[in-house]
Amino acid sequence: MLKAFEHAETAAPAEAKLSKNERSRTIDILRGLVIVLMVLDHVRDYFHVNAFVFDPTDPARTTPLLFTVRWITHICAPTFVLLAGASARLQRSGNRTAWSLSHYLLTRGLWLIALEFTVLAFGFNFAVPFAFVHVIWAIGFSMIVLAALVHLPARAVLAIGLVIIVGHQVLAPFDAVGSGVDAVAWRLLMEPGPASFWPGVILYPAVPWLGIMCVGYGLGSVFLLPQPRQDKTLLVSGAILLSAFLVVRALNGYGDPRTWTSYDAPMQTVMSFMNVSKYPPSLSYVLATLGVASIGASFTGRVQGLFADVLLAFGRTPLFTYIIHIYVVHGSAMLLAVMLGFPPFLLVNFLGDTSRAIEAGWGVGLTWVFVIWLSTVALLYPLSRWFASIKRRRRDWWLSYL
Repeated sequence: MLKAFEHAETAAPAEAKLSKNERSRTIDILRGLVIVLMVLDHVRDYFHVNAFVFDPTDPARTTPLLFTVRWITHICAPTFVLLAGASARLQRSGNRTAWSLSHYLLTRGLWLIALEFTVLAFGFNFAVPFAFVHVIWAIGFSMIVLAALVHLPARAVLAIGLVIIVGHQVLAPFDAVGSGVDAVAWRLLMEPGPASFWPGVILYPAVPWLGIMCVGYGLGSVFLLPQPRQDKTLLVSGAILLSAFLVVRALNGYGDPRTWTSYDAPMQTVMSFMNVSKYPPSLSYVLATLGVASIGASFTGRVQGLFADVLLAFGRTPLFTYIIHIYVVHGSAMLLAVMLGFPPFLLVNFLGDTSRAIEAGWGVGLTWVFVIWLSTVALLYPLSRWFASIKRRRRDWWLSYL
């Protein structure tokens, strides 16, 4: 895999003459697909009857279909973070200086963190104060650090990323205890846990995700290759990543804090094997999800027609669509709950206290989750297409922050 990417590195200067649209189509389509899957995940969170009753990846309680739905959406966050790093690399490969890119990454990172603790936290919970430290926090923090790292050679950034991904589990035995500044900082950077500085939860400690963004930056030159060579490189790399996952996971030791066990039912054993740790992202999790994403990316050149239009609309307006979809999903859940006779404020402070929804019996079956998901995607598409057209026609500086 590294040889394939080294070849991409040497070929990149010659291929940098490709237009911006040609260079970014793969990234935009893949990012759009990630958003579609992310909508599915959040629709499941807000609508599925068992969303917070048990872990949908628990082999002892879940079903194969529910497990698959949850596992597929695991691909979203690491792919989103990786593509953010790759996009930064494409900007650096163009006409942008290292200092200009640093300024952009720093200001955008601060902007994302501000959004995470205000607009997004409220959208997820519909109550304040509440801290839902999610993927946007991780991306924002990683961009701030990457703002300094872009002055290094791309291979050095890649090496830093690989060390973080492979090695951060070494620090797993350290636990943040209490609510002091040091404990809060540790949770924000390394270990999920309660926010403690105000009501809420930290799901995405930033440092492990920084490793993924650094790898995306270090390997971003592959997206400068012509489509056939790009597709081949991505396909081969995905196969190598999945092979590495199978080896690491089979050893059932270092690589994931969640070991797998054998069950009497073969399908439960398979689910246990695939049940890798996302919070924080383990080595096995990264290998598996980015392996699948890389193979999927190798087929993006074949995506045409309406499906491509939908994915491109989402992929070219990722932050705008992300913000809108949270309010659409949460608001739709509240509307449906009222229509079905549930208390009007049942889904207010939803993440702050999920027990109220569980005790009230709120939720629908998985079939209806799919219907609501597709309906939500259909609703979001014209909004995203409209904003994508604005970004295409205008060059206002603030548009690059949405």
